Amino acid sequence: MSAVETLGSHHTSDPLIRRPGRSLRFLASELQIIFGRRRNLAGLVVLAVVPVIIAIAVKVSTPGAGDGPDFVSAIAGNGLLVALAALTVELPLFLPLAVATISGDAVAGEANLGTLRYLLTIPAGRTRLLAVKYAAIVIFAFVATAVVTVTGVVIGLALFGGGDLTLLSGSQTSLADGLWRLLLTTAYLAVGFSALGAIGLFVSTLTEQPIGATIAIVLTNVMMFILDSISQLSWLHPWLLTHWWTAFGDLLRDPIETQNISRGLITAAVYAVVFWLAAWARFSSKDITS
Repeated sequence: MSAVETLGSHHTSDPLIRRPGRSLRFLASELQIIFGRRRNLAGLVVLAVVPVIIAIAVKVSTPGAGDGPDFVSAIAGNGLLVALAALTVELPLFLPLAVATISGDAVAGEANLGTLRYLLTIPAGRTRLLAVKYAAIVIFAFVATAVVTVTGVVIGLALFGGGDLTLLSGSQTSLADGLWRLLLTTAYLAVGFSALGAIGLFVSTLTEQPIGATIAIVLTNVMMFILDSISQLSWLHPWLLTHWWTAFGDLLRDPIETQNISRGLITAAVYAVVFWLAAWARFSSKDITS
């Protein structure tokens, strides 16, 4: 079911559709569609499976003294690190792919189904449509990241327990503070994925093929990681969205180092604004034929 089918029943009979509350109604219907599709739910399940696999793998093969990397031993010592390990593993591809799927389908999916033109006559308005579509992408980015974190915390604490958490700076902090830092990490990464979603929204306005848009977004994400790994392009690295994603490690220091975190948030905000405006500029002048 598309957004137009969900909203269509309110087109003539519901006067609220012409009031400011129609944006919230539109957003609610958009979220219902996103989280109601089996493929999207399957994607969230895949994201949740990764921390489970990591936890079970560490549990059944806990290294003895002097065996295996320190990171594995750290996971075995505190279940919270399962969530952090899962976020690190899913950071380069899995989470960006999930966001790319949703953002690539945002406009291109409606065009592909032939419902985009009718959706604009409900009336939604092109600016409102893009704003609601992006809000739904942002919410999905936060939910997807939270799914990984929550699953990791639950399975980690169940298999390894909690206790004091050893930070990257070498000091220890309480379980409650560790959970707070993990929450900040989740929010920080979700902001970065939301910015990637803005790129996806822009790409989605350029085509009527959601699969093609998704592939383009994933390739863009991979290309930024590749460019970030080339030392000869160090001058470019601070301008890459993905460059700052790994700065979440600064949230696990005592005290928390905010310089890179702040730069990462600013970079994500700039990407989000620039590409949303690019999507608006493209979409507002686009001839809608489907």
